[in-house]
Amino acid sequence: MQHAVGAPLPPHQPGQGPAAGWSPAGQYPGQQGPAPAPGFAGAPVPPGAPPAQAPQHHLPPHQMPPQPPRHPSAAPPGHPTVQHPQHPSAQPPPHPPVPPAPETTGHVQLPPGVSVTMPTPPHATGAPDPAATTLAVLLIGPAGAGKTSVAKYWADHRRVPTAHISLDDVREWVRSGFADPQSGWNDHSEAQYRLARRTCGFAARNFLANGISCILDDAVFPDRPVVGLGGWKRHVGPGLLPVVLLPGLEVVLERNAERSGNRRLSDEEVARIHGRMAGWYGSGLPIIDNSQLDVAATAHVLDEVLARAIASPPQW
Repeated sequence: MQHAVGAPLPPHQPGQGPAAGWSPAGQYPGQQGPAPAPGFAGAPVPPGAPPAQAPQHHLPPHQMPPQPPRHPSAAPPGHPTVQHPQHPSAQPPPHPPVPPAPETTGHVQLPPGVSVTMPTPPHATGAPDPAATTLAVLLIGPAGAGKTSVAKYWADHRRVPTAHISLDDVREWVRSGFADPQSGWNDHSEAQYRLARRTCGFAARNFLANGISCILDDAVFPDRPVVGLGGWKRHVGPGLLPVVLLPGLEVVLERNAERSGNRRLSDEEVARIHGRMAGWYGSGLPIIDNSQLDVAATAHVLDEVLARAIASPPQW
């Protein structure tokens, strides 16, 4: 039977050729049939007929291809899937919205800085160990007394975290418009001094609130209560432990001569400041004469003084 070129073929009728799914390999085992032409999809399937099944070849279990996992409720192959209506109460609860991932450097909540209280004396019979106690110390002394050197050494060699805060360093944060005290003490220089002291007190309170001890140094004059020890007590708290370093005048002049920049004062100014510092004698504050002591030895004496201050807090 011939058909026009390009016309569709009639549906398959019994007796007019091989049935769907026929393959030469099924009729002649062991022989390879010719490869199908490109684009050949197999024999046409009559309308309404079920799809042809590929020939089944029985293979040993170890040669069987792996089967994809099937859900327990899924229907077997060749069977229609039956959808069962679910009761509204059987619906899974909606998932809560996922919060955004925190940033790599997120906000860390720190305890607020509060007024520093006096350290509690230990209940043990032995002497307190100031190297293992959280403290707030104010090191007082004239220019050239070694306050900064001793404070740094003491902070470096403690067994608990300790910060050193120098009022002179904080004052010099002001670059343009810095009121140098060497040019004279006036309202401008006093305002910057007060601001620096308040900044030091704020830093000390925050350090101590987070378990970090502090040692501050400043040339506090006993005859200037307004800008003296009372201001430090207001900004840090009653737990501040003041200690005075007061070597001899000759030692102070020698150390001042080794300074440079605006930290170096004239000999006349050094002598005047040293004379005013002598007013601390009789004040009740502990005084260390470090004229014959190096930095390490002075720091050791400072620990002894602080141990006595912790055991019997001073009244100032």
